[in-house]
Amino acid sequence: MASDSKPKGSVHDFTVKDNKGNNVDLSFYKGKVLLIVNVASKCGLTNSNYTELSQLYERYKDKDFEILAFPCNQFGAEEPGTNEEILEFACTRFKAEYPIFDKIEVNGENACSLYKFLKSSKGGILGDGIKWNFSKFLVDKEGRVVDRFAPTTSPFSFEKDIKKLLGLS
Repeated sequence: MASDSKPKGSVHDFTVKDNKGNNVDLSFYKGKVLLIVNVASKCGLTNSNYTELSQLYERYKDKDFEILAFPCNQFGAEEPGTNEEILEFACTRFKAEYPIFDKIEVNGENACSLYKFLKSSKGGILGDGIKWNFSKFLVDKEGRVVDRFAPTTSPFSFEKDIKKLLGLS
């Protein structure tokens, strides 16, 4: 735990697990605008969010934009699948080409350290906790959290913010 105790200043200071259990150093994404989302396969928000996320990714993936998806089963048990099942679902049904990481917890004692950082950087309207699937964090090229969007917020509604961070507006 000692390595976790040093203060983290940006998303790039974290290491997470990919869907096969391998470590991924998020400094790999330096210089990219990131949209970090906790996803679920069986949520009422799944179709609209996955569809719009895939379309945004298609538009901006060649312009230093990346979506980092983190499956989470903490809300209504709406992500019960294995990492393999989640990946197959997202890639087959929604043509998701962006990285989908290891299933994590976003709240509570076992919350992923990246999510602890995201929540402390941009608290929600009702406190820091993630309220449901598809909470979204927009991160600039330096790894700073610039905004947080509710699960019901359409990814298209803040496309202008993504374009601005990419220097396209």
